[in-house]
Amino acid sequence: MDVTAAKYIGAGLAMTGLIGAGAGLGILFGNYLQAAMRNPSAAANERPMLFLGFAVTEAMGIFALVMAFIILFVKV
Repeated sequence: MDVTAAKYIGAGLAMTGLIGAGAGLGILFGNYLQAAMRNPSAAANERPMLFLGFAVTEAMGIFALVMAFIILFVKV
């Protein structure tokens, strides 16, 4: 197998972390919206945890993107 082909395959596999981040964000915001509709008075108290979950989930996606860039652009 060619080294370039292996790098592209590895970068593509590293990008699967973005799939998990996208699904996680959809679940996170969907559940928050559902909880806010059920109990609007408690929605303001849950908002900081929503943003914390958003930051952690998005960070995992960014880490996957950085790993893909490292695999693609670092010379071995």
